[in-house]
Amino acid sequence: MADSHFQEHVQLIARHEEEFVARRTPSERAGDVIAAFAGSLTFVVLHLLFFGCWVAVNTLNVAHIPHFDPPPFSLLGTILALEAILLAAFILMRQSRTNRRSEERDHLMLQILLLAEKELTAVVGMERQIAEGMGLHQVAKDAAIEQYSQDTSIDEIAQSIQENVPTE
Repeated sequence: MADSHFQEHVQLIARHEEEFVARRTPSERAGDVIAAFAGSLTFVVLHLLFFGCWVAVNTLNVAHIPHFDPPPFSLLGTILALEAILLAAFILMRQSRTNRRSEERDHLMLQILLLAEKELTAVVGMERQIAEGMGLHQVAKDAAIEQYSQDTSIDEIAQSIQENVPTE
């Protein structure tokens, strides 16, 4: 029984992730592919090979190719600067999308936690009533249990956090 309940949650989370990925625009998909490739070892190896060939062609007599970018390789520097700008843009696009997804998850988690808090408050309140009905007055009147059976003010907690947690 627990495995099926667990599997339901895994499938639900997987479905939410698939829906998020499916909602990406074509430009977001392209940006993700480029950013993923730029973060791979293949990308690094290809660049090292490219740089090595560029330097070799422009410093040595390789296959009788004329030196089109002699040292200090200003054309190569310009190309790399443009590539860096574009890669930075693709990576920022991917991070922005990832941040949006993270915020969606945070909002979902907050809603679930608020619901769980309300449910637990109701359960503790019912248990106090049951304890009272069974004659367990000491348990029912316990200060901590009584406090847990009271509704929690989210606004008060948020205000307390703002007042007590240092900011940067």
